[in-house]
Amino acid sequence: MNPQHPTAPETPAAPETPAAPTTPAAPAAPAALPLAGVLVADFGRVLAAPYATMLLADLGADVVKVEQPGTGDDTRAWGPPHAQGEATYFLSVNRNKRSIALDLRDPADHARAVELVRRADVLVENFRPGTMAKHGLGHQEARALNPRLVYCSVTGFGPGAGAALPGYDLLVQAVGGLMSVTGPAPGEPVKTGVALVDVLTGLHAAVGVLAALRERDATGEGQLVEVNLLSTLLSSLVNQSAGYTLAGVVPGILGNRHPSIAPYEVFTAADRPLVIAVGNDRQFASLCRGLEAPELATDARFATNPDRVAHIDALAAELTDRLRHRTAAEWFALLTPLGVPCGPVNDLAGAFQLADTLGLEPRASLPGPDGEPLDLVANPIGLSRTPPRYERRPPGLGEHTAELSAWLDDRLPHRNEESR
Repeated sequence: MNPQHPTAPETPAAPETPAAPTTPAAPAAPAALPLAGVLVADFGRVLAAPYATMLLADLGADVVKVEQPGTGDDTRAWGPPHAQGEATYFLSVNRNKRSIALDLRDPADHARAVELVRRADVLVENFRPGTMAKHGLGHQEARALNPRLVYCSVTGFGPGAGAALPGYDLLVQAVGGLMSVTGPAPGEPVKTGVALVDVLTGLHAAVGVLAALRERDATGEGQLVEVNLLSTLLSSLVNQSAGYTLAGVVPGILGNRHPSIAPYEVFTAADRPLVIAVGNDRQFASLCRGLEAPELATDARFATNPDRVAHIDALAAELTDRLRHRTAAEWFALLTPLGVPCGPVNDLAGAFQLADTLGLEPRASLPGPDGEPLDLVANPIGLSRTPPRYERRPPGLGEHTAELSAWLDDRLPHRNEESR
């Protein structure tokens, strides 16, 4: 029926033409990864630099890990624990890489290292300042070989007055102030349970490399990227560092309490520790309802966050008395639907179980050297079209030396150079 003329007679429909047969669409090819075609010469060792290069490798970069023949990366010997004959410490930050064993004191191997630098888009190293230059591979020498090279140098205390200081995570946690705010209060300073400063420095190194690559797209020139553990830690102490630089406040050991928010700490439920992390007055009122103590929300001592911080000991006593009557799981089930941030203090098994339950897919499985799967920890970055891929298990020491040496010795143009 013609909608403009409701009384008009309908026109007979034309006979349908049979549809032409269609060919089933081929499955779409996987999109190229963001860093596909980027060659990274990885002269890093231990944690900060290898973590940075693994992040780049997960996003498609071709990472060639340069190792000392016979010993390789220090962390190959950092066990137990082990998995399939390798230290899990090494396995944790070296997937998606190829390994070439080069003795930089050997003329032939040194020539291969020079050729690798000439072809690379990115070089990452974390030796003490001056070590790479001693081998003719410092930034100035590398820039002369390859002006487009993004050269990332990771140090403990920078290239200046702190150049001779050893850049160990524990040392930086101590002298950089992290241990001064970590631990039981009162009590002795405590380090974090993981080399957190190394990890944060690796993240900053990766961000710096990506920024330099993006700038190179516009100018055609590489540049030097410098990150150090001490500066990274001072930046990562965020509000504590700002409290000092802006207000002159030097915090002491904080224990499990937050200096500016309450209640934001660890309590004891009937069976195990329970964290409650209330961030505003609305959440506190919800907590009080869940505890069947609504009067606490209107108590003059606790009505606002500044009030609660000022009376933190009294507040903690009130909450502790009520929380001990249920298990941590029961409190989680009761308080979470009310919008109260809380949860048990899990061990790693519990943490992975939670991530599995939430569908976060925390594992990245690759076949190990004996054919059994290696369940590594997945990259936490989610990209809708080009997610991280896991294509290579962490390499054996010098596993790719033959193929990479042949490629470097042939002096054939690398595929990346075709676009240079």
